[in-house]
Amino acid sequence: MAKETPVTIHRNERVLAFMIAGIVGLSIVALFALMIAPASGLPANQFQGGFWQAVALLPGVGLPIGFLLIIALLVISARRRGRDAAASVPRNSSSTKK
Repeated sequence: MAKETPVTIHRNERVLAFMIAGIVGLSIVALFALMIAPASGLPANQFQGGFWQAVALLPGVGLPIGFLLIIALLVISARRRGRDAAASVPRNSSSTKK
C-alpha cells in the first residue's frame, strides 16, 4: 500500500482563504440585502441614509478585492508547490562525473 503524505496548508494560505470567504460572503449578503429590502416594502427615501449607502458600496469594493485575493492565493500556492516539488527531487551528482 502506498504511503500517504498529509497535505499541509500553510498559515498564509489559510488566512487568505478565510479572508476571501469573508469578503466575498459579506459582499454577496449585501447584494441580497439590496434586492430584498425594496421587495419587503422599504421606502426609496430610506436608501439615502448612511447605512444603505455603505451596504450598496460593499459589493462594488469587496468583490474586486476578493478577486485580487484569489489571484494572490493562486500565486502563493503555485510558488509553494514549485518549491516543494523542487525539494522532493533528489539531486544526482553522479551524472556530472565522467
